[in-house]
Amino acid sequence: MTEVVNVVLAGLGGQGVIKASDILADAALRAGLDVKKAEIHGMSQRGGSVTSDVRFGTKVLSPMVPRGEADFLVVLAASEVAVARGVLRPGGTLLAPDLIPEADLPNKRSLNVALLGALSFYLDLPAEAMRAAVEAALPGRLQEVNERAFELGRRMAAERSVSS
Repeated sequence: MTEVVNVVLAGLGGQGVIKASDILADAALRAGLDVKKAEIHGMSQRGGSVTSDVRFGTKVLSPMVPRGEADFLVVLAASEVAVARGVLRPGGTLLAPDLIPEADLPNKRSLNVALLGALSFYLDLPAEAMRAAVEAALPGRLQEVNERAFELGRRMAAERSVSS
């Protein structure tokens, strides 16, 4: 991988945006890549907007994704899609919460991991690096739920890819 991959994660405080970005950064590190990460919390403690930029590749110079240059935008709250859409480059991939049927989630709090699973479908990162990062980031009692959420996300991304 020679180019830098730009991912922006967005949502509301308490949805696990920062946790998801930590997992993604860890997965890229496990794959042997250079990783930079930045986050904006805003009023996140009160349910306000939260964004986190993750950039990875052979050599990454800055942690911030320039506006309009995100390859992937992962949004955990439907209300944040319009707010964050400007960071996505033309032809970039938007992964919004409506990709994952809420009724299919093993736990509604696992949407962040389900969307990481969907993102992993598109990334040139070993899925095993993503799974290992998820396992390392979450307590043992949450492993099974999050494994199921991750696989659900991968399956939904694959289905969307086939139907497009």
